[in-house]
Amino acid sequence: MAKQFNNDVEAANSLAQAYQNLRNEIAKIVVGQDDVVKLVLTGIFCKGHSLLVGVPGLAKTLLVQTIATSLDLNFKRIQFTPDLMPSDIVGAETMDKERNFQFVKGPIFANIILADEINRTPPKTQAALLESMQEYAVTIAGNNYVLPQPFFVLATQNPIEQEGTYPLPEAQLDRFMFNIFLDYPSYQQEISIVKNTTADVTQQVNKVLTADEIVAYQHLVRRVPIADNVVEYAVKLVQATRPGKDGSSIATEWLEWGAGPRASQYLVLGAKCNALINGKYSPDIEDVQAVAKPVLRHRIVRNFKAEAEGISVDSIIEKLMM
Repeated sequence: MAKQFNNDVEAANSLAQAYQNLRNEIAKIVVGQDDVVKLVLTGIFCKGHSLLVGVPGLAKTLLVQTIATSLDLNFKRIQFTPDLMPSDIVGAETMDKERNFQFVKGPIFANIILADEINRTPPKTQAALLESMQEYAVTIAGNNYVLPQPFFVLATQNPIEQEGTYPLPEAQLDRFMFNIFLDYPSYQQEISIVKNTTADVTQQVNKVLTADEIVAYQHLVRRVPIADNVVEYAVKLVQATRPGKDGSSIATEWLEWGAGPRASQYLVLGAKCNALINGKYSPDIEDVQAVAKPVLRHRIVRNFKAEAEGISVDSIIEKLMM
């Protein structure tokens, strides 16, 4: 059962404390990657999916597994391969001994789904995730099956090894709230990683939140009040990514096309959660800017000029926020 709070201020304080407790538990296993952990947890509290992009060996899978352990949730890992079929994800109807059809649920029926190396499977199988990520349900043989709540897809992707991969289509990329980049650890962090992983010591991660508590916090995030000028800033920032009449000169010069309305929604939700976990009861423009890059970077496409001149997506977003 979720905790009962007298008011939303008390609930907001509880969420901020729960966030710190989660960070402390995750830090037992995952060294560094503070911004990555913050964004993944923000996505969870916002009822959003996250795409983790980084080279091999940066603990993408370990991070997701550790987060799942710290949350009292059902966790399933799906290793995406070129021969994976949609039925391997959502399930299929089979015939029992009495020659009756029955639905056997696939691994998608869990609270947290780790879609490992999602770009290694063909588009047909990638599309099997679309309905579940958007509708929180799957349809098999005309029957609709609702997924358990809360439900998150945390997908990983290797950005450097392109042979034998299938880039995610824009329609599926847009289903992810955040596109999170993982960078190499610092020198001191790598020393800690090597020491921790080469010793015969196992850290125990404690469970911090239940499914009911997470759902309650998700509703709380949506109830957070937000000033009109902050919403207007978020929408103007998204519209500034669109080349042409309504976009900015920066977008017209560097971008092929910009982000859609879902980006505005996620900017506002992300700003609300960012405010709560930092002890504030209402977001400001800085909270919108804090989540702008992971919300926008997979929703805007550079044009040939930007690619030829080596202008990165993140640098374009920075220019738009000035």
